[in-house]
Amino acid sequence: MEHKPLIELQAIADVRFAETQTPMTREQRLARWIGLLEADPDRELRSLHEIEHLSASDRRACRSDESPLSVAYHDRILRLSGLKSDRVGDCTDFFGLTDDQMHHAFCSCHTGVKLTGAEAAARLRAVVDRHHAHPSGGLWQALRRIFRAA
Repeated sequence: MEHKPLIELQAIADVRFAETQTPMTREQRLARWIGLLEADPDRELRSLHEIEHLSASDRRACRSDESPLSVAYHDRILRLSGLKSDRVGDCTDFFGLTDDQMHHAFCSCHTGVKLTGAEAAARLRAVVDRHHAHPSGGLWQALRRIFRAA
């Protein structure tokens, strides 16, 4: 008998979960997204174009064909778990990311116009790991909040 990771089986078969399946945790949703990006490491993806310059509502509505966000949205399991679209706002809400995390992971000012699946996975993992190390966003984020409030 050959054993394969669930993500590989889902690529070749329609794997269904029992109705009693507990909802995915934030960490499971992020791990799945990273796994999807890593599953095709050479896939050429498009970044999000300069999202830091957009108004909050325009940033939430922003999307790009063939972006790391569209990789997540094309996954049936993530959609069934509640991912509504490949727009920045729906993805930040569903994955529990901040605008700054989305910006640092996938904005064109950090990645250029294109990036690979492997690069996108590494960038996403880095912003998530950085947040776990410094849940408040670290010293620079704390200083930004102080100066914005002044």
